[in-house]
Amino acid sequence: MPISDDAAMLREAASLTRDLNAPKAWIYWTDLLASAALGYGALAIAVTARPTWVVAVAAVVAILALYRAGSFIHELTHLKRGSVRGFRLAWNALVGVPLLVPSFIYEGVHNQHHAKCYYGTIDDPEYLPLALMKPWTLPAVLIVALISPALLLLRFGVLGPLSIFSRRLRKFVVERYSGLQLNPLFRRPAPEGDFRRDWIVQEIACSIWAISLIALAVTGVIPVPALFIGVIVASGAMVLNQVRTLVAHLWENDGAAMSVTAQYLDSVNVPPPATLPAIWAPVGLRFHALHHLLPGVPYHALGEAHRRLCAALDSGSIYHRSSHRGLSPLMARLAASTLTNRRRSA
Repeated sequence: MPISDDAAMLREAASLTRDLNAPKAWIYWTDLLASAALGYGALAIAVTARPTWVVAVAAVVAILALYRAGSFIHELTHLKRGSVRGFRLAWNALVGVPLLVPSFIYEGVHNQHHAKCYYGTIDDPEYLPLALMKPWTLPAVLIVALISPALLLLRFGVLGPLSIFSRRLRKFVVERYSGLQLNPLFRRPAPEGDFRRDWIVQEIACSIWAISLIALAVTGVIPVPALFIGVIVASGAMVLNQVRTLVAHLWENDGAAMSVTAQYLDSVNVPPPATLPAIWAPVGLRFHALHHLLPGVPYHALGEAHRRLCAALDSGSIYHRSSHRGLSPLMARLAASTLTNRRRSA
């Protein structure tokens, strides 16, 4: 049955957190710079160290730190222009271009995921009813993440430059290979206005970097072991993000439009006292359901917002129904749902 909006809960959430909407620039800058420095420093150790255990430890640290630094792409889609001056440019220079995930591939896409009339429907680029699909869908989603570094090299190093000479290819690249999306049926429109300028600048930078990487690898300037480790780190960060994506929602909507409360209940919080979510769901992503409820609250204030709501709302409030214990129970629930669906369709 459709779930109606809990107007009282929505009003309370907005009222209790109104003073938390302003982003604190010093937190953004400190977090990003520290994460990027740790990530690239660990990567440098991984590609130059000799003992295998040192390489392995450094690679794990690099994956976690660069994953955290990369997760700020989510914040960029919600930050108002100029609210943290220079942050978008710095993030693209430090993370977006080097990892071939420029902010334009998420900006505009993620915002549509938050639109009330689009969430969970065929027009939502980030939604698939995974809980209602076949079991093979889950490993397929993870495999795509595993090979995504190679796909990004192909996108920016080959298809992007070639699309300059073909309108048909350009349309194909823009519509299907220019967004971080889960829904394969989503077709992205061509950019317009100032965003089109930003897109072009970022894409040119990524293409130059991708072509340079390919040339350096082919000519042997980048040693094969170093290239291999770099790919492992990039793939590891992508897979970790995809695992986090699989438990960000319950994925139980069949394509119908949903109320804000229904969207909230289909999303997931993994709040304290759980500690591991701070690693696999960094930069506020452990409060994903709360983020869907209050998308304007910056990541560093979501913990405080959650505490206020838990203190103000009684134990019977619908707010508490989106809190879950951890990664394993959520993955088990999703896998069990796909298996149940397989038996029903057999």
